[in-house]
Amino acid sequence: MVDKKTGLKPKAKKTEVNAKKPKITKKDEIKPELEKVVEEATAIEEPNVKAKAGRRSAKAIREVEAEKARQERKQAAAAAEVKDEIPKVIQKPPRSRLERAGKKYRQAAKLIDKARLYTVAEALDLAVKTSTTKFDASIEIHVNLNVDPKQADQNVRDSLTLPSGTGRTTRVAVFTDGDGVTKAKAAGADIAGNEDLLAKLDKEEVNFDVLITSPNLMPRLGKYAKLLGPKGLMPNPKSGTISADIPKAVKEAKAGRVEYRVDQAGIIHLGIGKVSFGPDKLRQNADAVLASIKAAKPSSLKGAYISSAYVTTTMGPSIKVAL
Repeated sequence: MVDKKTGLKPKAKKTEVNAKKPKITKKDEIKPELEKVVEEATAIEEPNVKAKAGRRSAKAIREVEAEKARQERKQAAAAAEVKDEIPKVIQKPPRSRLERAGKKYRQAAKLIDKARLYTVAEALDLAVKTSTTKFDASIEIHVNLNVDPKQADQNVRDSLTLPSGTGRTTRVAVFTDGDGVTKAKAAGADIAGNEDLLAKLDKEEVNFDVLITSPNLMPRLGKYAKLLGPKGLMPNPKSGTISADIPKAVKEAKAGRVEYRVDQAGIIHLGIGKVSFGPDKLRQNADAVLASIKAAKPSSLKGAYISSAYVTTTMGPSIKVAL
């Protein structure tokens, strides 16, 4: 249609269809590819990007590493100098017990064959020959038992009177009253009394080796258990020191009554006489001790009872006994 005022046809309105499309250039086509390449390069780049300057810069890191290497070289050189200054000490292998022993002990040990088992008679005879002391040394027997001392039924303990005595002078004290004092002294007691003996114990005066009492007076000794117990002097019925027959107990103690008890390692240690006894008396005492130990075998024990036995003198080498 023609406009009456202008005489011209009106311009047609632009629609979405007729709208001009934007021009696509080569630059626009390359742009997405560039962005993709930049993203890939960013992903490959190391996460710890170093700064151009400051502590995190590459130059600063190189300087720190160089200083650290220099300090390490310096310390290594100082350690090498100190090592050269210290002389090398030649360590000798530790000496055995026989090598550390005295000259007499080493000479006596040469008489014993460690690979051999000796009979009781041979061991006692050899023990007398290997005694190196100037005094009358004691002969000891040590028996290793396969028992557990922590078990009440395997705590081997007994007492016996040695046929030939112990060779020691035993001081016997008797805690009794009335006529018992006279009877005890007549039997050979060194000390016998009641209140006077307690007065000495109050002062912690213990000048005796064996203490004997009767059952009715035993409760009065209870408060002295801490004094007598650690010394093995507390009267006990198993050791024969609590007895109604005081004279008999005194005679047995004087004659050589000994008590043994297995220690925590399951070993019995007991002196059986002196070197001056001679082989016959020592053999009698050894046989009596071994017989008592065998008789005290716990009924609950299975297997071998005696593991090993040794005979030795006070300061001499040990001799293994075949049982």
